[in-house]
Amino acid sequence: MLRDCDVEILSLEDFPDIPDIEEDGKSFFENALIKARTVSRITGETVLADDSGLEVDALGGAPGIYSSRYAGSDATDEKNIRKLLAELQGVGAENRAAAFRCVLVLFRFDGTFETFEGRWPGRIIFEPRGEKGFGYDPIFEDPQLGFTAAELAPDVKNVTSHRGRALHLLKKRLLECNK
Repeated sequence: MLRDCDVEILSLEDFPDIPDIEEDGKSFFENALIKARTVSRITGETVLADDSGLEVDALGGAPGIYSSRYAGSDATDEKNIRKLLAELQGVGAENRAAAFRCVLVLFRFDGTFETFEGRWPGRIIFEPRGEKGFGYDPIFEDPQLGFTAAELAPDVKNVTSHRGRALHLLKKRLLECNK
């Protein structure tokens, strides 16, 4: 998604000695900042990190920053979905508003950083649909498209999704800097 930008992109696989980083922040922003700052200090590089998850209105924003481990320390996508659907038992379609959120932090070694946020509004459906994607994708429906995230082709999802929207803002900023 950033191929038009004049940047060299490396991944954590290029730095095998990076330890696991504890995400103990209280928000998507704090967790992304913790990851980006830590990796930047270890590598001496400018680092892009993200934190993202699902927020369900009827659950007060849960699972939120706990999205990947919502069903506990041994959580799987299936267990997380089952728990979420169980907690929404009895909640009608009109009250199942949700949104995926993504916060990107571009952290420079000098300690300065910029943030980019994407939000993908939708709703939680009653039964999983679709085989693509991961996480909560089979139960998250984009009402404008009429499909779950797990039913969308990757190129459509890259434009529509929370991460795609955040990356679009980052890309716009990178292109401005390269003028």
